[in-house]
Order: sequence, then C-alpha cells, then structure tokens
Amino acid sequence: MGDGTPTILMLAGEASGDQHGAGVARALKARWPRCRLLGLGGEAMRAEGAELLEGLDRLAVMGFAEVLTHLPFFYRLERRILAILDRGDIDLVVPIDYPGFNLRVARGARRRDIPVLYYIAPQVWAWKPGRATRLAEDCDRLAVILPFEVDIFQRAGAHVTFVGHPLLEEGVPEPDVQEFCRRWHLDPEQPILALFPGSRSQELARHRELFLATGKRLQENRPGLQLVWAKASSIPASAFEESGLPVVDDARSLLSHARAALVKSGTTTLEAALRGTPFVMVYRTHPL
Repeated sequence: MGDGTPTILMLAGEASGDQHGAGVARALKARWPRCRLLGLGGEAMRAEGAELLEGLDRLAVMGFAEVLTHLPFFYRLERRILAILDRGDIDLVVPIDYPGFNLRVARGARRRDIPVLYYIAPQVWAWKPGRATRLAEDCDRLAVILPFEVDIFQRAGAHVTFVGHPLLEEGVPEPDVQEFCRRWHLDPEQPILALFPGSRSQELARHRELFLATGKRLQENRPGLQLVWAKASSIPASAFEESGLPVVDDARSLLSHARAALVKSGTTTLEAALRGTPFVMVYRTHPL
C-alpha cells in the first residue's frame, strides 16, 4: 500500500451482502480510485469495480442439508482464499455478513497479520452469542448496523463502531405509482400483492409454487388483485416465465406501491417494515 493503491479483499455471499458490499466498494473507490478490489459477491459489486473470484450462484446456500452437499466446494474455496492471503499483497480483508464462511477467513487473516474490518457483524444477539468473543479476537474493527450491537461487542472486547443501516441511506428516488405501473405494465387502479420468494435458488425452488398458489387463491376472493414477482439480482428472470406473472427487479419501488406482500424471511422483511407495507413472512426449510 506504499503507493496509495491498496488491495482489498471483500467477501459477500448473498444478494443483500452484494448490495451492501457495492456501497462499500463505491466508497472505497471514491477514496482510493486506483485501489484493487477482489473477492466474492455478485453483479452489484462487480459493477462497482470488484474482481469476483466466485459469484452468488454457488455461494448463496442456507440450511443444514444444503450446506452439507456443498462442503467440497466451500472447502476448496476457503483454501483458494487462504492461498490469496498467503501471497502477501492483501492490505485489508472486509467480510460482509455471511458468517459461516467469513468467520473462518477472518481467523485465517488474523493468523497472517492481515487487518480485518467486519462489516455487518453476525447477529450474535439472535443466536450463537459465543461468536462475539471470536469476532473480538479475529477482527481489528467491527462495523455494525444496529445501534444496540455496539454494547454487545464492546463487552466482548471488540473495537466496534455503529455505521448506520444501509437500508436507511438515501438512494435513487423511487417512481410514483403511475410511473411504476406504466413501466411494468400494471394497472395503477388495482391493488398489488408483491411476491418475494427469495434470493437463493434453493429458496426459489421451495417457495415459488407455494407463493403462486397463495396468490391465486387470494385472486379468487379479490378479482383484480395483481400478483407481481420480485426478482433478486442473483435469480434469472427465466425462473419465473412459466407463471406468466409480471417480474420486477426494483424491489424497493414494488414494496412501496404494493398493497401487501408475501415475503421470504430475510432482509426484505425489514425493507417492507420501513415502507409500512403489510406482509406475511414465510420460510420453508429442508425436511431435515
């Protein structure tokens, strides 16, 4: 980093982390225009100049049985990341959420004396509180997005800063309902039920038919109700073709203009709450 061009390893493993990581990448590029960003993520991070070693299509795995079937891939990927750390040209590691994998990389970086800034620290207040001590040991700094997390991590001995929640930051102005409906060929006079089945392929496989059947039953009782899919950046539009329903990739605007939403548990639940959109939260897990 002597020439002012740091090399930063950024590690996001799901769609929300990709979006938040893109904001970090943009800020880093504004501070160090010539810095090199590489790591794991999706199209949002790539658009901000990150060189991706692996994309979300293989990273976005959640659950017990699902992770077991992907263990060989994650083992190889971890070895690959550690080999990059061994090269000696990484100036900073920035894990973004995704604790199962990122905690191990953070420990690997610590053992190699490479600074670690963990952005969106794991929710130790919800489960596995012992991770707070591990994070304090393996990370130089924690950047948290919920104010009460500061005290939790400080008690564990971490250097922690509350940086605000990225969903509360001002973004691109949302279109009004007339413009939104015109763009997506919807009727502004009829109510919209937004369907958010998930950003992982496994979630889509489990939720798509369930959400569609639920929406159809509601249409029977409420003629004119418009069912609209929300497509995450990690899911191809072709995944929704058979349903014949409109597919929208502007999730925030869809939530703002929907009468209600059927939402997979995750970041979207907070987005819906922030917009005051009534929603039902669903998650269908593997039988195991």
